[in-house]
Amino acid sequence: MSKPDIDRPSTWKAYRSDMCNGCWGGCCTMPVEIKSSDLVRLGVATEDEVTGSVKKLAKRLKKEGIIESYRAGTEFFMLSQKANRDCRYLDSVTRLCTVYEKRPDTCRQFPSIGPRPGFCPGGKIENRK
Repeated sequence: MSKPDIDRPSTWKAYRSDMCNGCWGGCCTMPVEIKSSDLVRLGVATEDEVTGSVKKLAKRLKKEGIIESYRAGTEFFMLSQKANRDCRYLDSVTRLCTVYEKRPDTCRQFPSIGPRPGFCPGGKIENRK
């Protein structure tokens, strides 16, 4: 059986809750769209900032390297990634989320939402490219 390819959802495996044990965090290498409520939960923005000038907030967060972009039409912010595609909040050694209790809704709902709902690009740490 071939290894799942993060960029080809057709190769992903049907999700089972035990798949996360020992996984290399493939889902944490995909771009993550987040809402302003996620920014507040993460502690990188205040309620006042998200109810004020969202463009000003986006400019600050982009300058700080927290987001890549903001789309006013959808009100989604794109969370920045490390050079190796890892989420900015993924520990590169343990492969665990450093903000798990505060993680964005997109992460909380995966794999129910995403490129292929109900499927996961998972793989064990030792199988990482």
